[in-house]
Amino acid sequence: MIVLGIESSCDDTSAAVLENGSIILANVISDQNATHSKYGGVVPELAGRCHIKSIDWVIKKALAQSKINLKQVDLIAVTIGPGLVSSLLVGLNTAKAIAYALHKPLIGVNHLEGHLLAIFLQEQVVFPYIALTVSGGHTDLYRVDGFGDYKILGRTRDDAAGESFDKVSKMLNLGYPGGPFIEEKAKLGNSLAHRFPRALLDKDSLDFSFSGLKTSVRNIIAKREAGKIAFMSDSDIAAGFQDAVIDILTAKVLLACKKEKINRIVVTGGVAANSALRKRVSLVSDTHGLQCFFPKPKLCTDNAAMIACAGYYKNIKKSMSRNEILNLDASASLNL
Repeated sequence: MIVLGIESSCDDTSAAVLENGSIILANVISDQNATHSKYGGVVPELAGRCHIKSIDWVIKKALAQSKINLKQVDLIAVTIGPGLVSSLLVGLNTAKAIAYALHKPLIGVNHLEGHLLAIFLQEQVVFPYIALTVSGGHTDLYRVDGFGDYKILGRTRDDAAGESFDKVSKMLNLGYPGGPFIEEKAKLGNSLAHRFPRALLDKDSLDFSFSGLKTSVRNIIAKREAGKIAFMSDSDIAAGFQDAVIDILTAKVLLACKKEKINRIVVTGGVAANSALRKRVSLVSDTHGLQCFFPKPKLCTDNAAMIACAGYYKNIKKSMSRNEILNLDASASLNL
């Protein structure tokens, strides 16, 4: 089966062509970093406009790279939420137009399900497993018992981890998106120069909180500028902040494995591309006799290949009728 995937939930416009649920023939991503970098974060209205400019191009490029034409596509999978509605509608309406014009089946995919199943684009993982989905918009823990069988175990109560990276990067005037800038800066710093707080909440809680950590970073920067503390470099602050985030994420995913009695971990989402996080989770997993899996960095970010993958497995369980396709709509807060 050939699946055309379309993803436009936030600020990445992507189209992919997938064969039989796992063979990536093309996975084209157009980011909007140049547009949003001056603001230090995503501006929804600008994101929607950028998607309109990019959507045709990414689809045509994906088809060209895969040497597939639209008539050869068996299924179209498109993200319908969660995300920015102005962004989601661009991808969804494009997918509906193609499906309607060419009489192709269409299936709506939850963006988070794409992240949960992205690992199957490179290897088969035995169910069940604990999935840590950590990105700019989400920091969630799931128990994954099969395709379409997910149980939420914990989520952030305030900022997502990736959002915190963006905001701290903005505080330090490093750039956007913040994750790669913080990671590079942290390599030059001493994480022990200042120990930032780790909000682990209740003893048995699997929820996350990063707003206090973000505030602590802002306070340290203010004290440094006022000369109230010994000088601390941006690299030291970045290293200390990143270390705190990684400690929290690692502690929670380990607790989830213990509570659910599962020895497999999948870490996915944009922040999962962070090399320090990958190294720490791998080390902790080895220490506790757990298996851990990470999608390749390109598959951690928002991409259409993971949407095509999720759509492929979702379509096996239930195909959509013609009326369902026409009534398909986007939802900013779509639950999984």
